[in-house]
Amino acid sequence: MALISVAQALDHVLAHAAPVAPETVPLDDARGRVLAADLQALRTQPPADMSAMDGYAVHAADVANVPARLRIIGEVAAGRPCTTVVAAGEAARIFTGGVVPQGADTIVIQEHTERAGDAVTVLKPASEGRHIRRQGLDFHRGDVLFRQGHRLTARDLALIAGMNHPLVPVYRQPIVALFATGDELMPPGPEPGPGQIVYSNGFALAALARREGAAVIDLGLVRDELGATIAAVRAARARAADILVTTGGASVGEYDLVPKAFAAEGMDLSFWKVAMRPGRPLMHGRLGGMQVLGLPGNPVSAYVCAFLFLVPLIRRMSGRRDLTIQAESALLGSDLPANDERADYLRATLREESEGRIATPFPVQDSSMMVPLAQADCLVVREPYAPAAAAGSRCVIVKFER
Repeated sequence: MALISVAQALDHVLAHAAPVAPETVPLDDARGRVLAADLQALRTQPPADMSAMDGYAVHAADVANVPARLRIIGEVAAGRPCTTVVAAGEAARIFTGGVVPQGADTIVIQEHTERAGDAVTVLKPASEGRHIRRQGLDFHRGDVLFRQGHRLTARDLALIAGMNHPLVPVYRQPIVALFATGDELMPPGPEPGPGQIVYSNGFALAALARREGAAVIDLGLVRDELGATIAAVRAARARAADILVTTGGASVGEYDLVPKAFAAEGMDLSFWKVAMRPGRPLMHGRLGGMQVLGLPGNPVSAYVCAFLFLVPLIRRMSGRRDLTIQAESALLGSDLPANDERADYLRATLREESEGRIATPFPVQDSSMMVPLAQADCLVVREPYAPAAAAGSRCVIVKFER
């Protein structure tokens, strides 16, 4: 199968992906979830004209000339409206959040008054509407304040509660199953034996998937045996995974058994090998309703491929509108040679200078090196056959989350 471009590969990954089924969750569980429907306000906020300060509700005309002495006819606290109408020459003691009584059209703050028994002397004028939060200042009943496809933040939950929604319609979390192949792999903790490598990919990929709103099933480490690999694929299907992500075993060596296992299970292969570096042996297909991503085993290759392809796939299946990570502009911090037929994704640091944001690729980009990956702020994107670029020239970056 011929190499395809990154853009073509992403089109294939997203072509048959659709949002998963919606569900309704308590508001307390909705942070990070994606709305499955538009959300309208069920009430008006504020529901009435309310005082923004502690003071006195009065007629503005009565306090145009000060000092002005007014008779106190009642008291208004939050949650305890006053039913008495404020007439000319009268005032109602009011506290923050209290409903402005009928007849009053302004609030004089208490610092501008002197009280003596049932009378108050206003020492400073207050214009009409001063310190009053008008009914509907924030929103009105029926206002559509959130659209389908919006991912909810902590701040959003406060607004939704104010809209009087105890339950929220969201898409369920896509289920991502993970497993890695390789006789050389072992979990962190014990001292590695001869030829063994501590497994690291799954921790980063699971964290990335969870950050994007997916639920993760870790199917662990799988030996380089066709039967064991097929069993792991079947386990993912049995657990109703929406996306299966494998790392390692996706190349063409005798021990690269993932493509054979997928073929044995009847996977509809859409591509295998992408014109990118790192990540050339990336594979994608479908097993029934389950999307499959076969990632390379090298840590940098696995993470970069997940960053560029798994993240948009999770977002699409979560119902989000913002599918891809936005490209930005920066200035190169070092010279780069001309590129070949593959797109390059170079780990780089970012720093702010007077001339702008500087992206400096690490001098060694070996796909096995985890230190530069952990220290990188972004990827510098180099298109196929890009000419040599000098330090200080414009470049395209995609930023990692910090």
